[in-house]
Amino acid sequence: MKRIVLLRHGESEWNLQNRFTGWTDVDLTERGVAEAREAGELLGREGFSFGKAYTSYLKRAVKTLDCVLDRMNLDWIPVEKTWRLNEKHYGMLQGLDKSETAERYGEEQVLVWRRSYDVAPDPIPEDDPRNPRFEARYREVPDRELPRTESLKDTIERTMPYWKCILFPSLKDYDDLLVVAHGNSLRGIVKHLKHVSDDEIVRLNLPTAVPYVFEFDGGLNLVRDYFLGDPEKIRKMMEAVAGQGKKK
Repeated sequence: MKRIVLLRHGESEWNLQNRFTGWTDVDLTERGVAEAREAGELLGREGFSFGKAYTSYLKRAVKTLDCVLDRMNLDWIPVEKTWRLNEKHYGMLQGLDKSETAERYGEEQVLVWRRSYDVAPDPIPEDDPRNPRFEARYREVPDRELPRTESLKDTIERTMPYWKCILFPSLKDYDDLLVVAHGNSLRGIVKHLKHVSDDEIVRLNLPTAVPYVFEFDGGLNLVRDYFLGDPEKIRKMMEAVAGQGKKK
């Protein structure tokens, strides 16, 4: 049996403030650090021993991974970082309060921006200091590939080449892989693995720092998937994520 664990980062400062984050590089809260450590302890108790880990270029994911590996005494394993696992780019919405945005544009429109498959927010301008073309971490990425905004469809098209050509094939060399990333980049992977329709993906809400396990047979065919942890607690966390775009 082969296993890949998908893990959304722990609570970030902008999760706490209920802001659209996207590619903005915000840190974890104290609670987020605690969530990441708890995830590492849970994975250790459940017998996981990762051979390699993958994460994005954003510190909330990187620090979550660091905390998990520290709790599992796996700090030494190889880690590969890639911008292709970054969160969906929210364009001009980045930094805005989700509830205030719902008050202005309506909850239905905010849901479309947050969870729909092929609708992207307005892009940030070329001269906006938040444009990723100005950041050193992306200097080796061709400018034409750097987003100014993204829909989930765009995010998937950015993530899938890496998943199909690099990440998933490495499962042949390891029994357990860990992927620590973001709500939307991980939703794209889940959509691919479980053949979720464009309409159904809007209802998938991934909670912070809850391990999502995918098991594969020797032929790397998906056998089953499940969340680790208390089902009732996870259900409430998912509901909380779903409610972030509602009016106060």
